Amino acid sequence: MTRRSAVAALAAAAGPLDAGSRAPAAHRAHNLEKGSAYCQAHEVTGARRLLFVSGQVPADGDGTVPSDFPSQARLAWSNVVAQLAAAGMTLDDLVKVTIFLSDRRYRADNAAVRKELLGDRAPALTIVVCGIYDEAWLLEIEAVAAA
Repeated sequence: MTRRSAVAALAAAAGPLDAGSRAPAAHRAHNLEKGSAYCQAHEVTGARRLLFVSGQVPADGDGTVPSDFPSQARLAWSNVVAQLAAAGMTLDDLVKVTIFLSDRRYRADNAAVRKELLGDRAPALTIVVCGIYDEAWLLEIEAVAAA
């Protein structure tokens, strides 16, 4: 079987891409961390689309970076939301988030902003303390969404 015929066979087996003809993806948080905007595992069933969002940084379209952590965090999350919206998705579709912090002293502020913006949404979450590409950036956020 050639690669082209294998791809055609897989596409035929998958059926039509009309998202309106099937039930939306179901999301279920497992082992929700009480009071936190994350869970230990996030299960998705029935998804037809996955979106992998590259690290979103705390810079606006002009490259301006706020000086304080809460403003940077809100801006980075705003950039995540913009990427989700470009794919026709929302924060409700998030299943996994990785946040890179430049220093562990931002841990509490990071949790507060994340809870403020995510509310009751609970994607799986990993936080990594590391050096970040631009020293002005105090965090970077990457995400995976499913719909």
